[in-house]
Amino acid sequence: MTTPTATPVATTARLARLVEEVRAVVDRGLPPDLTAYLVGERLAPHLGASDLLTPEQCAGDPERYRQHVLHAERDGGFSIVALVWLPGQRTSIHDHVAWCVTGVHQGEEHERRYRLVSDGLAARLVATQDVVNRQGEVCGFAPPGDIHRVWNGGDGTAISLHIYGADISRLGSSVRRVYEQPTDEQ
Repeated sequence: MTTPTATPVATTARLARLVEEVRAVVDRGLPPDLTAYLVGERLAPHLGASDLLTPEQCAGDPERYRQHVLHAERDGGFSIVALVWLPGQRTSIHDHVAWCVTGVHQGEEHERRYRLVSDGLAARLVATQDVVNRQGEVCGFAPPGDIHRVWNGGDGTAISLHIYGADISRLGSSVRRVYEQPTDEQ
């Protein structure tokens, strides 16, 4: 699904400050939805800052969106990942292993959200909302109810920061489950 990269050798002072701010929130041990909200408040002021990421952490992959693991907390409490999207690159429809906060650092990130509905015999996905998140915008969620697809619908590179309540360097991905695409979508 993505091209993972190893934990970078270098980090920026701004990223180090963000790690400390996120750690202070996560260490409070609050419920996942409140943790995501508070982490989003800490992430927002850093988005778009030229000193947040190194040039290597902004590099894409022509084959698929690229995942740069920027930080993974030693105790597994959270990870910070930069996702770099070239035009047209997208995820599958998926949900997550833990709470997540995303913020757009550059460009825009398109998202379609889904709800799983069941008639007692079978379950199916229903699209509930289309969202375009622009530079500086933050959103967060906590499972359950976090099924979505994300893509770069713009003409240029998009970069988003994702902060997960799990150790992505160990897991390799934040994805818990991949869903089949509804037949009424392309």
